[in-house]
Amino acid sequence: MNHKLRLMIPDRKYVIFDFDGTIADTLELAFPIYNRIAPEYSVQQVSRQELELLRSRKLQDVMKSYGLSRLRLLSLLLRMRKEMSLHIAGAGMIRGMGDSLKEIGNAGFRLGILTSNSRKNVIHFLQHHSLSGIIDFVYSGNNFFGKEMVIRRMLERENIARDSVVYVGDETRDIEACKKAGISVIAVSWGLNSRDILASLNPDHLADDPEELLPYVRNFFRSA
Repeated sequence: MNHKLRLMIPDRKYVIFDFDGTIADTLELAFPIYNRIAPEYSVQQVSRQELELLRSRKLQDVMKSYGLSRLRLLSLLLRMRKEMSLHIAGAGMIRGMGDSLKEIGNAGFRLGILTSNSRKNVIHFLQHHSLSGIIDFVYSGNNFFGKEMVIRRMLERENIARDSVVYVGDETRDIEACKKAGISVIAVSWGLNSRDILASLNPDHLADDPEELLPYVRNFFRSA
């Protein structure tokens, strides 16, 4: 279908999810891969204790303290994504997220995934966890440092109005990108960044459990 010819349907409401750390517990998958390949990229390995400290810091601050350039980080991330693709089916689901996705879909909301991971990895994961049928689309964007542009392109491609969508993500850059793109955002505290640093950026809502998502989404669109 030619997406440019599709019309926006005003009464359709969308909930768009980040993938890594929000739906899939890929941090546990990525952690050993990162430490194994870090010496090849002349970057510091990370202990479990350090990982917890890094959760309370913005990506830009982490890059500065580790001496990571954008080019080196992008190269490292692409390598990690390739290696993760071999094991993505084995990644765990965030506890409660499977049920939450089904509840939100059954309530009449359209579900999408926007991710910097590969579309192939995400679809493989969804199939493995029997979730393919409830996700309306998966959009993969590679602009790691300009996620607001990826969000804008997704909205245009899927013909989604800004006031008809809520984004759900686990990183500070998700909150920043959504604000720049002019859409509402739910931050979740079970992913990459800690609750305190997420709260400091004032998301529209901060969820500590997947069970909170559907009630908030309903209230949000009702008040809107």
